Amino acid sequence: MGLIGRIMVGLTKCLPRFFVAGVAKRYVAGRDVESAVRVMKKLSKEGACFTVDVLGEEISTLAEAQFFIDEYDRVLAAIVEHDLDANLSIKPTAFGLLIDENQAYENIERLLSNAAENDIFVRLDMEDHRVTQATIDIVLRMHAKGFTNVGTVLQSRLFRTSADIDSICNQLGPGADFRICKGVYLEDESISHTDYQPIVDALKKDIDHMLDRGAYIGIASHDHPVINHALATLTARGMGSGKSDPRSGAAGVRKGKGAGYEFQMLLGVRGNVRRKLSRDGHRTRVYIPYGERWYEYSMRRLDENPDVAMHIVKSLFMPWTNRR
Repeated sequence: MGLIGRIMVGLTKCLPRFFVAGVAKRYVAGRDVESAVRVMKKLSKEGACFTVDVLGEEISTLAEAQFFIDEYDRVLAAIVEHDLDANLSIKPTAFGLLIDENQAYENIERLLSNAAENDIFVRLDMEDHRVTQATIDIVLRMHAKGFTNVGTVLQSRLFRTSADIDSICNQLGPGADFRICKGVYLEDESISHTDYQPIVDALKKDIDHMLDRGAYIGIASHDHPVINHALATLTARGMGSGKSDPRSGAAGVRKGKGAGYEFQMLLGVRGNVRRKLSRDGHRTRVYIPYGERWYEYSMRRLDENPDVAMHIVKSLFMPWTNRR
């Protein structure tokens, strides 16, 4: 599938921009915050909650970070104004992490402070291996400053993830809050799993590990084997729909959170599965990306992981495999 995916990436890049826009609109909420609000209001009727991401590429100057600072202020204002059940997802490199680490810390701390005033959670998205430790360090540093409304993403394809779970949980205790996913960035085989089954197996183990450490966990997967495993392992621990979190030492239910866990899915992907989970009483969160830079984002994601192209092809020619 990797070879076919790479071929599809090449073909996609040759398509007119308007055609790519027609495909992308399923997965991107729009170009502005107003578009994102409309999508969230619609999906709220399906029992979903949200995490909002302002699309953009890795910045090359600190001046570019101001765009993201200002835009996330607008997102926060919109969430409050419309009383949306939503939090934020940010990429630390968009706030200057690879240019000036101290300035990036200041930029992120400012956002966390504004979000905390309205009891809104902020998720630090995990990018490629260059910033894995730096992203974790931001979370730890912010918690030390009293900003407990922040957590990170971990990627199960990386060999280090199990050790990172222990390290973060040892330092944050019940304040540890993760989104766990396979990971979209293709990394070298010296530091990561590169085949589908080992990645899925690692993701299942990481879910169990996080649950056993008492952490809050956002289970971010569209894979039926992963979802089925998560449901089974939750049941085995006395957790699940309509139940309080029985784990000793785990944090109580916080605003915008479930009883120790939630399921997370991308906008436009397997909505039928998400709706069933919601009907069954599980908290479900939809990732809502928006922004003027949708095209650059889409192309970069395809370059990072050509297999993503296969999901696009399936949604176009086999839509029954990916119903809204």
